[in-house]
Amino acid sequence: MPSLTSITRRNMKNQNTKICIYGIFTFVLLWSSELGANATREAKQWRHHGGSRQLLRETFYPSYGESMPNSFQYRKTSTIFNVLNFGAKGDGTSDDTKAFEAAWFAACKLEASTMVVPKGSAFLIKPISFSGSDCQPNIIFQLDGNIIAPKASGSWESGLLQWLEFTKLNGITIRGTGIVDGQGSGWWTKSGTKPTAIRFYGSSDVTVTGITIQNSPQTHLKFDNCQSVQVSDITVSSPGDSPNTDGIHLQNSQDVTIQSSKLACGIFCWCFNSTGDDCVSIQTGCSAVNIQNVDCGPGHGISIGSLGEDKTKACVSNITVLDTKIHDAMNGVRIKTWQGGSGSVQGVTFSNIQLSQVKTAIVIDQYYCDGSKCKNDTSAVAVSGISFENIRGTYTVNPVKFACSDSLPCTDITLDTIQLRPVQGSDHLSKPFCSNIYGELKTSTTPPIDCLIVGKPSRKQALNNYDSCQN
Repeated sequence: MPSLTSITRRNMKNQNTKICIYGIFTFVLLWSSELGANATREAKQWRHHGGSRQLLRETFYPSYGESMPNSFQYRKTSTIFNVLNFGAKGDGTSDDTKAFEAAWFAACKLEASTMVVPKGSAFLIKPISFSGSDCQPNIIFQLDGNIIAPKASGSWESGLLQWLEFTKLNGITIRGTGIVDGQGSGWWTKSGTKPTAIRFYGSSDVTVTGITIQNSPQTHLKFDNCQSVQVSDITVSSPGDSPNTDGIHLQNSQDVTIQSSKLACGIFCWCFNSTGDDCVSIQTGCSAVNIQNVDCGPGHGISIGSLGEDKTKACVSNITVLDTKIHDAMNGVRIKTWQGGSGSVQGVTFSNIQLSQVKTAIVIDQYYCDGSKCKNDTSAVAVSGISFENIRGTYTVNPVKFACSDSLPCTDITLDTIQLRPVQGSDHLSKPFCSNIYGELKTSTTPPIDCLIVGKPSRKQALNNYDSCQN
């Protein structure tokens, strides 16, 4: 029979064993909690320092059908939102609008996410707004498939101004090899409001590259109230019976670059009312716009304006057009303003422009009128500091037309290396026309432009609207 002392020792040993096991268990729990806290802190730091953006740079999205070999690759591509995974059919006839809305809603919640419209499918989309009021920055809209609009204009809401709208976004990129087709033929014979194919409003750090936009009901690509815009390597095209189909329309936008793009905005005919419209149209509120290496035509050329309609104030400054080809167009390079307006156009350079078969090569027109009855008015949008450098090519009617205001002449106009020849066999050729234009002829021109007034206008005539644009 064990003694009382041995029983006591055995009980104490068992109790010590329990305490030891409990201590080990407690240590493991505390160690696991600390690991979890550290992982959470590291994840937060990774996100804070742009980890998701870094992963997006490391991998684009995988080829369709490609399996993901491990969980790490899945984690790196988890910010990719393919519209097919949100119910889109991509057969060109089913309405995929809701699927696009769902994919966008998911993508815009994550910074630097990518919404994918895959190659090999055509998605029928009704008018839609990709709103950014609650979106994270730097979203990519990867467009490799085709997006098509409803053919029947009755499928659209009355008075709608755009089809695909991107609003209030900070850092938005549309890129890829896909096509945006407005199927606008049902609109072109109708009067009234017609929608723009793609419109950006109130956005910054905008990039559009690689895509094709075609057959818009009206303007193909519009930027309104945007800053820091980059457009490159896009194609715009519409057939000959498409009226008012501007290629790119800029309004109230600053720091815009358009380069290496082909803009065909309707076939030009040798009549007064040709179809199509401007390859690039620059409207009021635009500054720091650079256009380079653009192939423009057929269409109406590259235009600033029209400005000042209905006695409105217009301000445009610091516009540069370089290394550009304009062919089969109503105009080459043009500034057009309405009588009765106010404000100014200043600091504009057209340089190294190659023209081919344009009706009028160089235009400044302060008496612009769209064909309706236009009343004479003494006020005008002031035009000053305009340079035309190294402009060469062929025209069919007018080499140069400078129609400036009697009360507010065009000033500080520079002509340098202008070589323009009529198309062989052209009829009804006109001589260079100048009215109330002051400036400098730096070199001899072909044909001779001897109507430019050297110097500056009188003090009374020099009073203008430039200062109103500084307020």
